[in-house]
Parts: sequence; C-alpha cells; structure tokens
Amino acid sequence: MRENYIENRLRTEANKHGMWAVKFVSPGLSGVPDRLILSPGGNAAFVEVKAPGEKLRPLQQRRKEQIEALGFKVYVLDGIEQIGGILDDIQAT
Repeated sequence: MRENYIENRLRTEANKHGMWAVKFVSPGLSGVPDRLILSPGGNAAFVEVKAPGEKLRPLQQRRKEQIEALGFKVYVLDGIEQIGGILDDIQAT
C-alpha cells in the first residue's frame, strides 16, 4: 500500500467526520508532518503519513518531539486501519 493512498483515505475519512485534513507545508522548515487535522470544537493535531512499516526519519522524529513539546498531538499513520482511532482521539481531545 502506498503512502499517498493512505493519505487520501485519511483526508476522505476526516471529511466524513466533519474535519479538515489540511496538507501542511512549511517552507524553510523541513521534517514537519504531512497533515494538520482540524476538528469541530477547536481541536487540532498533526499526522505524519508513512507507507506500512516505514519509520520516521531522524529529522521528522525531532519535529514530532518539538511539536508535542508545544502541547499538540502528532500521530504517525502507516495503515488505513488506524485512521478511525486517530480521528476519534482527535475529536475526543
């Protein structure tokens, strides 16, 4: 399963839940997560999408830790079966 397939499914499922899965790009700051998830009620979290079994690169791990230190959740998604749980967790926050 390819990473872009998982990312498209995340976007589709987020829309079904009334959420936005915005492509997150930060020029000049490499290693940021792929998607910013915005949920009704003001909840926000980041999702880094990987192909099944892939791990974060060292820079991505560092960015994840930096974002989490600011109080935001960062999820690593590497399978479509994880999407529902991630979206439920974001909505519950």
